[in-house]
Amino acid sequence: MTVTWHRLLAVLFAAAFLPAWAALSNQASAQNPPTRVILIIGDGAGASYWTAAAFASDHLAVEQFPVAGLVDTRASSDKVTDSAAAGTALSSGVRTYNGAIGMDPDSNAVTTVLEVAQGRGMATGLVATSSITHATPASFASHVPNRYMEFEIARQLAFSEVNVLLAGGRRFFHPDVRPDSLDLLSRVKDRYPYVETGDELATLQTDGLTGLVGLFAFGDMPAAAERVPSLPAMTRAALDVLNHDPEGFFLMVEGSQPDWRGHDRDPLVAIEAEMLDLDRAVGVALEYQSKHPETLIVVTADHETGGLAIQQMGSRRVLTGAAATADSTVARLAEARRLVEGELGEMADSIATNLVKLSALLRGRARAIEDSPTLVARYTTGSHTAQMVPLFASGPGSEVFGGIKMNWRIGELLKAAVNR
Repeated sequence: MTVTWHRLLAVLFAAAFLPAWAALSNQASAQNPPTRVILIIGDGAGASYWTAAAFASDHLAVEQFPVAGLVDTRASSDKVTDSAAAGTALSSGVRTYNGAIGMDPDSNAVTTVLEVAQGRGMATGLVATSSITHATPASFASHVPNRYMEFEIARQLAFSEVNVLLAGGRRFFHPDVRPDSLDLLSRVKDRYPYVETGDELATLQTDGLTGLVGLFAFGDMPAAAERVPSLPAMTRAALDVLNHDPEGFFLMVEGSQPDWRGHDRDPLVAIEAEMLDLDRAVGVALEYQSKHPETLIVVTADHETGGLAIQQMGSRRVLTGAAATADSTVARLAEARRLVEGELGEMADSIATNLVKLSALLRGRARAIEDSPTLVARYTTGSHTAQMVPLFASGPGSEVFGGIKMNWRIGELLKAAVNR
């Protein structure tokens, strides 16, 4: 097997980092080190996202985790991070600028936990519900100064030694779409068994497989309600393949789309669907861990999206609020009426009259009904926020992940874990 530059860096890193992990081990309980490491990332999934999941299900897989903490997500360039900088911090232990994929603030390539695992002879895998070239999965196995260089990210992934790639993003590998016309699809198909549909994945015999590539969408995968295969199904397939490596493995699983639901300020039901899909993937990991107790599982987010708040609908407040808006509009129209004449003035008078009637009807309706217990999603923004995000950990060495930590510290601890 060809020794790539990042594999060489990983070997050098291993020699340098072993003493650091020995120090960390003194903080943990006396138990065997992990030989299998699973990192699960809910993109954009702050505490309110897990709150939504908890109201949608009486039993969440993450409730079983004995270690919990909070992660500060800021980037080197901004207090509010993007997925590229956050993904790089989690993958490499290096805080960097927004947009950077696997690079430090000076645009130098950094060694990732996946590459460290490869340097130790472990199998590796990336699973996501976005394109495989999207910021988070890309941050673990590629190095570019700008997250939007997805054709280059695809090239690096196609020539990488990652054993399992399961996500969307087929277009970035397709010769008819790529600017350089490289046929990367043929390359990945020649390298490992290849699937494109949920049915193909479900019927695949994984016995003896050492690698698998599945590109299930030309672009990004659909939302949870329509997504096939699901994140749990992809996670299970990845674990089935990676489990064959006697040296162990590192697997990153991303539920990519809680973030997208937050950006779009979607209704609560859409948030619930994505988070339950993510939690079911966590359940698959825990099921695997129950059979392989040497497995470390870490669940976290790269950042929070939307400033999501879960509130009771409050039907009366909705109606009285609408009535107040109508009253305010009437007052504004009264001011404007002094400045207009003719048809425009008559139109303002007519609208104001109807708004007065509407306000009275809304207030009457509010008095006649009771508040609804229905929960709804409210957002403060359509962008990312600086909120800390939850972290859950289970398995050997999980104790060191508890408490409040910077995101890059999580990356350091993950690299140390695969070096034990």
